[in-house]
Amino acid sequence: MQLLPIPGKVAGRLISVNGVQRQGKLLRLKLFPEERPEFDPEWMELNILYEDDFTLVVNKPPGMEVHPSVKDQRGTLAHKVAAYYDMTNQACRVRHVHRLDKDTTGPVLYAKNELAHYVFDAAMREKRIERIYAALAEGVVKDAKGVIDAPIGQDRHHSTRRRVSETGESAVTRYEVIERFADHTLVRLRLETGRTHQIRVHLSHLGHPIAGDGLYGGHRPIMQRQALHGEKLVWPHPWTGERMSVHAQLPDDFAAALRALRDANGYSKR
Repeated sequence: MQLLPIPGKVAGRLISVNGVQRQGKLLRLKLFPEERPEFDPEWMELNILYEDDFTLVVNKPPGMEVHPSVKDQRGTLAHKVAAYYDMTNQACRVRHVHRLDKDTTGPVLYAKNELAHYVFDAAMREKRIERIYAALAEGVVKDAKGVIDAPIGQDRHHSTRRRVSETGESAVTRYEVIERFADHTLVRLRLETGRTHQIRVHLSHLGHPIAGDGLYGGHRPIMQRQALHGEKLVWPHPWTGERMSVHAQLPDDFAAALRALRDANGYSKR
């Protein structure tokens, strides 16, 4: 098992299902067994940002959850990905590597097989998968760049809300100002940890909640949802180790909000 060019956990699984065969001095590994998607396919056109035999990256639209949060829930991105696999004759399970909030847009990374999933999980733990976001914060952020290092825990008075808490889990967000307006700031953020609602909680804690984010103090005159978008995703290729990346364009409503702010002629660049 130790001689196989794959992680021991994956090698053990392959051996247990007869997925390893010796042919002379060569080994044949069945890395792509047929699998069931585990979600009922629901067809919807997907914005595919990248795809190969190991990886699928989908640009998630607003208003859609990555996977079901309650029993028998339909209409999630997982159901759409299952339909895509079905339509393209790919017998893959739907394995998301990370999540985005329902109203957050941007790239979601999927592993097409067990090896890719194992490598991606390890890369997440080792912080080798980088997620870069754009957010429209309320108010004018004074510092050009900074680090928000504040632990996050669950709000005891609200089941879905999080808050900065001394007893919470460590959470670190780096930010830089991209563009300032009269009463908003466009910021770019990099996550060093991946806590639930991390960017939303941290910007609210900074005194600059995300526009449209009613859960954390944002208002909705310019955006009807939280103005948070996954701008860029970087990950190691699970077979070659090559550094891969995709960039996702701003969704229409976010771009329209920025145009409205710029047209107001009340902003200055960083």
